[in-house]
Amino acid sequence: MLKKLLMKILRRVMLPLFEALTHRTQTPSVNQQIQTSLMTQWILAKRQNVKVFSEIQDAGFRCYSEFEEDGIILYLLSLIDARDRTVVEMCCGSGDECMAANLIINHGFKGHLFEGDKFRVRNAKNFFSRQKDCRCVKPNITHAWITKSNVNDLIKASGVAGEVDVFSLDVDGNDYHIWEAVDVIQPRICVFETHDIVPTDLAVTVPYSDDFVAMDKTGAEKDFRSASLAAMDKLSRSKGYTLVGSHKHGFNVFYVRNDLLNQFLPRPTLESIHDNEWTRDGQKNRWPLVKEFPWVEV
Repeated sequence: MLKKLLMKILRRVMLPLFEALTHRTQTPSVNQQIQTSLMTQWILAKRQNVKVFSEIQDAGFRCYSEFEEDGIILYLLSLIDARDRTVVEMCCGSGDECMAANLIINHGFKGHLFEGDKFRVRNAKNFFSRQKDCRCVKPNITHAWITKSNVNDLIKASGVAGEVDVFSLDVDGNDYHIWEAVDVIQPRICVFETHDIVPTDLAVTVPYSDDFVAMDKTGAEKDFRSASLAAMDKLSRSKGYTLVGSHKHGFNVFYVRNDLLNQFLPRPTLESIHDNEWTRDGQKNRWPLVKEFPWVEV
């Protein structure tokens, strides 16, 4: 009865906060206050042994992420605690729409961002330089083409090693091979983009090439790229991580390091991650067009 009562109270408190976050007219300071209040409610619920969400996507909201990953990341951090407030992101784009921006701007995280396109790097530096909350400490933004042979050196050169709170990887190509090579950091939370057009039972990736680009010779087909959910799950489990959920479309997935798992974190199946309209449509209509490409089984 006490848990049910607490859940009712939490929902009454959190609903207005979620609704407020959907209004883009909020000032940065108000946005920060709302997010801090939301995290406080989640932390208090955990202390009262109350599981707020059965699926992490229910905690989602967008501030700077493309979809609802900003909220999911904060929810996961409220369940396992942030340690050094550091985020590493590979392929950050122009900075204004990425996994790290909300943590850097609204929560004081130190960012170590990497991007292979020099124009996006310039835009990212301009974006963060305009943020009042980054005037004293700016994120480290590195222009580099990431390969499995240079990834650890790039991370170390950025000034980070060991445990980090969040690691995001989305390079639309050698994702599997890059994650396999990373050993200089031990993330607490990992966010990966997987290629959900690949059937759930196939653990496949593109063959490794330093200069891999997600496009065939005609430039018409970009779906031969990245790695399947089964492939990234197999690799992540071998590195000591457990799948805890995804965003609503099922291709951005979240892992937590095994020593941090607790009863509040769900353990979804791969099939449940792919049980959504976007993924079903992709596996039906897009996978047949590329299934004969030279995928590598792992």
